[in-house]
Amino acid sequence: MRQKSTQAEKMLWERLRRNNLGLKFFRQYSVEGYVTDFYCPAKRIAIEIEGGIHRLPDIRKYDEYRYKYIEAYNIKIIKFTNQEIFTHIGNVISVIESELRTPS
Repeated sequence: MRQKSTQAEKMLWERLRRNNLGLKFFRQYSVEGYVTDFYCPAKRIAIEIEGGIHRLPDIRKYDEYRYKYIEAYNIKIIKFTNQEIFTHIGNVISVIESELRTPS
């Protein structure tokens, strides 16, 4: 999966990697077989980037189930669209930083 990262995932990963936000993130992290785009174990936060395919009814239904399953493990999911990453990466990082500051 890492070789097939989308451009939006690559952009965000450059901001998350190497402890740039003060906490370690992993990409393509598996939670009981369901893969999240990015995960911060210290804060139990998963970040998902949703492209256009996520608007399709079957994919949306699958995502809803997958998100509920992951959240059952007390993991918070933050979602962004590709467009948000491309056009407002600063705002995206601000949202993530705010979530990271929230007590676990």
